[in-house]
Amino acid sequence: MGEPARVVGIAGGSCAGKTTLARALADRLGDACNYLAFDEYYRDHGHLTVEDRALVNYDHLDSLDDGLFLRHLDDLTAGRPVDVPVYDFATHCRTDQTRTLQPRPMVVADGILLFAIPGITDRLDLSVFVDAPEELRLARRIYRDVRERGRTAESVQAQFEATVAPSHRLFVQPFREGSDLVVTGEGDPRPVVDEILARLT
Repeated sequence: MGEPARVVGIAGGSCAGKTTLARALADRLGDACNYLAFDEYYRDHGHLTVEDRALVNYDHLDSLDDGLFLRHLDDLTAGRPVDVPVYDFATHCRTDQTRTLQPRPMVVADGILLFAIPGITDRLDLSVFVDAPEELRLARRIYRDVRERGRTAESVQAQFEATVAPSHRLFVQPFREGSDLVVTGEGDPRPVVDEILARLT
């Protein structure tokens, strides 16, 4: 058994630029890295009606299967492969497919609530908080959800005001100050990738 995999955790508000940064970092690291998205670990809501699924607060800690995520993170760190669930955001259900990740020297994990789940930050070699103004995050979320998830701009804005923004204040923003690195999600992610890699050397 070789050295345990190192883990970089990237958190921040909805549409702050976490995934853009995580993917840029994973792309730079190439075959030395696994990308693990906390978003894939949303609980399945297939037992609810379509109308009721729309009422679930997906920005609350209860919406995520953190136990499975932690097991998979531990497995990858210890050199064991995992089968990551594949989540369908249009239907709010897990699909019957999984994505197998083989162990690699680095894991890049991202998620809105990543730092709020007990035990996750203890497993990180570097915690990165991506900051962006609320107005920008809302504009990005409307653009994404209308294009990719079949939503209306009005429904996205209503959800943002009802659950996303309050959950951000409770479960996301408080963890900014305790992060190893606070970066902006407004520009080119490549200089931020350079900064992260410099911290890891």
